[in-house]
Parts: sequence; structure tokens; C-alpha cells
Amino acid sequence: MEQTVEQKLKALYELQTIHTQIDKIRRVRGELPMEVADLEDDVAGLETRIQKIKNELDDLEDAIVTRKNTIRDAQAAIKRYEAQLNEVKNNREYDAITKEIEIQGLDIQVSEKKIKEHSFEITNKTEVYEKALANLEERKKDLDLKKTELETITAETQKEEEDLVEKAEKAEEHIEDRLLTAYKRLRKNAKNGLAVVTIQRDSCSGCFNQIPPQRQMDIKQHKKIIVCEHCGRILIDEALAHEVVPA
Repeated sequence: MEQTVEQKLKALYELQTIHTQIDKIRRVRGELPMEVADLEDDVAGLETRIQKIKNELDDLEDAIVTRKNTIRDAQAAIKRYEAQLNEVKNNREYDAITKEIEIQGLDIQVSEKKIKEHSFEITNKTEVYEKALANLEERKKDLDLKKTELETITAETQKEEEDLVEKAEKAEEHIEDRLLTAYKRLRKNAKNGLAVVTIQRDSCSGCFNQIPPQRQMDIKQHKKIIVCEHCGRILIDEALAHEVVPA
């Protein structure tokens, strides 16, 4: 059965009242979901950074161990070469062994220099690592607090919101597709989510612009759906709005 304009307006306003209640619940949660998501990203980023620094520290420690082994092997080689010097038979053998001792000595110098560089780098990276760990702990505490706050608010309002969402879905079934599409578009574009508004003090309660008396008369007659000339919202008179049973 075809709905009258009055029935269509009532159906639209009923849907709007339900959505307004849902909006209020979601406003209570405010920016908390986004804050939680941002903190989760921060924690994940810090954990990745900390693991990277830890890997770099492990690599530096391994490099120091390798250099120490190089020094130990070089020192052992020098002792062997020095023992061989007592058994040389000519200058050529002496020069060759002396050259090997010199090479091993250079390896020791290079390794000692590298150990100092690696140790200095470890000191600096450890400081950065410890700061990052402290920062991570702070972020985790902030995240736990925000999560608890969000869970508390969600638990308090979840059932109410679920019931309202279900009511909104049922209310939408009584609105023709063309009107519902227009309503959703208006809600999406309106900052306060109001697509259907009443006339208050001769003005649109959505944008607060004055509505001419003749236009107000047309709205009260419910012969056609009329929108605000300034903001495009669907207009409904107070008397009809009062007839809509609150959700």
C-alpha cells in the first residue's frame, strides 16, 4: 500500500531519532577508538625498532668476539713465527718470517681498533635501546589505560547501541529506497548527522536559517516532502514530530 507523505515523514523522523540516539552513544566514546588504534601502532613501531636495535647489538657483540678470536689466533701465530726465527738458515727465511710477524701484528692492531669502534657503537646503541624500552613501557601503560576506558564505556553502552541499530534497520524497511538513499546522503554530509529536522522559532533547526511563512504552511500540510533551501535537510513541523513515538 502506498504511503502518504505524512507517513513517509513520520518514518523518516523516527529513523532520525534512532540514529541521533546512536550518535550520542558513539560521541561518548569520542576519539577513544582512534586513540587506541594510534597507540597500538606506536607500540608495534617501537617493538619493531627495539628488535632492530637488539639485532644490531647482537651483531656488534658477535663482531667483537670474532675480532678477539682473530687477535688470539694472530698472537698464537706470532709465537710460532718467533720460535721459527731461532731455526732460520738464511736471510731470506728470516725476512719471510719477520714479514709474517708484521702482518699478524697489523691484524691485531686492526682488530683492536675495530673492537674499540664496536664498543663505542654498543654504548651509544644501548642508550638508544634503553630509552626505546622505557618509551615502549610508557606507551603500553597508556594503551592499557585507554583500552580499559574504551572497554568500560563500550560495555556500558554496547547492548543499548545494538538494540538501537536493530531498531534502525527495522525502521529503514518502512522507507522507500529513493528516500532512504537521500536520507543517508544527507546524514553523511551533515556534521551533526541530522538529515530530518524540525522547524523551531520559524527556522530550520539544522542550519538555523529563517523559513518563510508560506513555506512553513506548505510543510504543515504534509502534501509533499520539503527540504531546507539553505542546507538541503528534510523539514518536518513540530506537531508531526511529537506524534512520532520515541525509540
